[in-house]
Amino acid sequence: MITPIQDPTSLSIDEQVAWLMQGTNYGDEEMKQKMTAELRQRLIEAKQTGRPLRIYCGYDPRKPDLHLGHTITMRKLRQFQDLGHDVTFLIGSYTSLVGDPSDKDKTRPVLTEAEVEENARTYVEQAYKILDRDKTIVRHNGEWLAGLRLLDLIQIGQNFTVQQFLQRENFAKRFDKGEPIFLQETFYALMQAYDAVAQETDVQIGGTDQLFNILIAGRKLQQALGQKPQVALIVDILPGTDGEIKMSKSLGNDIPILAAPADMYGKVMSIPDHAMPLYFRLATRWLPAQVAETEQALADGSRHPRDLKMALASEIVSIFHGDEAAVAAEEHFRTVFQQRELPDDMPELALAGPIGLLALLKEAGLVSSNSEGRRLVEQGGVKLNGQTVSDIKLELAPTGEEQVLQVGRRKFVRLT
Repeated sequence: MITPIQDPTSLSIDEQVAWLMQGTNYGDEEMKQKMTAELRQRLIEAKQTGRPLRIYCGYDPRKPDLHLGHTITMRKLRQFQDLGHDVTFLIGSYTSLVGDPSDKDKTRPVLTEAEVEENARTYVEQAYKILDRDKTIVRHNGEWLAGLRLLDLIQIGQNFTVQQFLQRENFAKRFDKGEPIFLQETFYALMQAYDAVAQETDVQIGGTDQLFNILIAGRKLQQALGQKPQVALIVDILPGTDGEIKMSKSLGNDIPILAAPADMYGKVMSIPDHAMPLYFRLATRWLPAQVAETEQALADGSRHPRDLKMALASEIVSIFHGDEAAVAAEEHFRTVFQQRELPDDMPELALAGPIGLLALLKEAGLVSSNSEGRRLVEQGGVKLNGQTVSDIKLELAPTGEEQVLQVGRRKFVRLT
């Protein structure tokens, strides 16, 4: 296991810049160099004046559960916390009511205030798996956006042109197809830009889908209102377990941060080798030198990809569940997948009488619905005592002996 840095404050300014810029992507090398230089200058000024930088990232709590892809920006926030700066976890209580169009090619559904508040509560608690609870400032952008008058919004809008919005890729595609672009969708960038103004932000963090909102709108509005434009820290998007498409629960390629350690470890081990470098840079606590060394070992074959992936899986499980859980998850993986043995600690379910396979899968918590169970059986993903089950109508009953029901590679239940 690669050991994460113990004392980030011991890093030089150049080392801090390299660490913070690790995993960033602007789609333009000149812009990346500009943001790198501005970040370096802000860090120098903070050291000279003793004033911590003001850092924030906004989160629209559209769904209650987070996956690993959601936490990439939180990892950057934590790096700034570890370096002694002020970090704000901003809940988009007002922007959520509009719906962010940044990574969508169609209008995004609007949440109700009740949905936003309920999701926000779970978001923050899950975020503390990465962020330091005692050092995190939690705010809602309704604090300042709710007080804006129509005239205020008009004056904010005077700093932008319709052409600027139509240059955005997702808007351009919809415009060319003759698909609707609703006026309120353009408000989102203005509202997010005002978030930076209201907090007098030094650095805002976001994914590549937020490039326009942060780099163009936020900086421009700050300048227009007499503030020094923020540094835009734009991080790459983490692909899902398929290694290709953006991680998404709806696509089934996600790694939930509330997943059990063994399940999380196994999901990381399922990512393709070519996706590992992005995971090294985005999802770990490793310093640039550690990442570079690991990437080199992968490229030149001096270490087996499986061993590097196991180090990656251990690191990710350790972040969310601790070192002991990571060790146990690795042992579980070795036992189940490398040695092809059954785990000792699988849950047990007592059979009181005959029960259909689909009902049993759902009762045992191995699937969330009958349709999921049916699909897994049809795909050969269900085994009973090591043998693939193909009969959806199969009934199981107590036999006087233990039986083992398995779904996929990581889910087991002992039937007694």
